[in-house]
Amino acid sequence: MFSFQHAQKTGPKPHQESAFQRVSVNLSGRLMLANRDEFDCTAVDMSPGDVVFSSPARPRAGERIVAYIEHVGRLEGTVSRLADHAFVIQLNATERKREKLAAQLTWIANKHELGLPEDRRHDRLLPRKALTELTLGTGEKYACRIIDLSLSGAAIDIETRPSIGTPVKLGNMKGRIVRHFQEGVAVEFSGIQSREALAEFL
Repeated sequence: MFSFQHAQKTGPKPHQESAFQRVSVNLSGRLMLANRDEFDCTAVDMSPGDVVFSSPARPRAGERIVAYIEHVGRLEGTVSRLADHAFVIQLNATERKREKLAAQLTWIANKHELGLPEDRRHDRLLPRKALTELTLGTGEKYACRIIDLSLSGAAIDIETRPSIGTPVKLGNMKGRIVRHFQEGVAVEFSGIQSREALAEFL
């Protein structure tokens, strides 16, 4: 079974390249450059300290990148190395975030080997239109970014943290807040949605 270990006990600090063991992945996503241009991307190699992206984006060395990756969520870092049609970012993350990412990557790496089921009732969908508003039952609206969607709910990157149980609307879909996490909140829809209902975001 795969598990993350530091590649070496001395030398580079955890946020430096090669400080963590990488695992090969194939996770789709979207990334945003410093000028706010967005591009499709695929995370092809990842550790809790860095990510190798394949993408048509052409960032500069040292440029800040924000990415939203399926199964992982929001990642932020700076470009440390450029290659043909690919680049590496060093992740800017707390120790808690790195530990969470290590757990997620361990699950991804072992999922096929162990025959593990998906960790949600429905497949996650990566939105094309990620920027939207979350409307509370009181009518207050907050700008947010959809990290991922499923037929039963959504993960949302948002500054505010409505209380768990708060009724909300995401687009035309009603639901409630069911969980808080580092980047935002999770919404469970009032009923199972059709793909047509999610079409405005996909």
